[in-house]
Amino acid sequence: MYLTRLTLQPHPDLKAMVQRLGDVYREHQMLWQLFETDPDAQRDFLYRRDLHQGHPRYYLLSRRPPVNSLGLWQIDTPKVFQPKLRSGQSLAFMLRCNPVISRDGKRHDVVMDHKQRMNWKSMAPSDRPPLQEVIEEAGTAWLKRQAKGHGFAVDIDGLSVGGYQRHQSRRGRRNIRYSTLDFTGVLMVTDPESFQRALIRGIGPARAFGCGLMLIRRV
Repeated sequence: MYLTRLTLQPHPDLKAMVQRLGDVYREHQMLWQLFETDPDAQRDFLYRRDLHQGHPRYYLLSRRPPVNSLGLWQIDTPKVFQPKLRSGQSLAFMLRCNPVISRDGKRHDVVMDHKQRMNWKSMAPSDRPPLQEVIEEAGTAWLKRQAKGHGFAVDIDGLSVGGYQRHQSRRGRRNIRYSTLDFTGVLMVTDPESFQRALIRGIGPARAFGCGLMLIRRV
């Protein structure tokens, strides 16, 4: 696996390209072009989009190093991603994900689901808890469930939950809707093998749209 940081090169059409990257499906297509064309290949990378000096910057975890064949990107030298993990190890982490809960065969946004279960709409505005509190409760509960199945435990006291956004895009006639939450904090590895798989495969759905990549560092 390779971990790569990349940004768009200065270009006369940079503004139009940035606007194009506002569409998550087109964004995924542009990143897919960084890899040699293989009609039988399936997506084998995770990515995270941030902003740097007002322009998109990406972190890309992939099985193959990206190739800048179109010359659109400034690509930092890819780093081999082989973390040495051990049980009990503490790591700082950043995670952007699409937190959902499955019920009746359908996926539901955990924040919206939490609001529905507490009858948010029927509550008097003065009785409603702050939205950030609802986001933190729903997000924390979701991450704790994910941690249990992916070989790590989260330090809840130091956990930051925020950046809640609902996204909409389009692929042909299909509407694409999903939400994102950002988590930062410290975790402890409980099962190195399971945690390694989670880092490589990603956590949660919508991984084709910039969700699921967990960035880690030593503390």
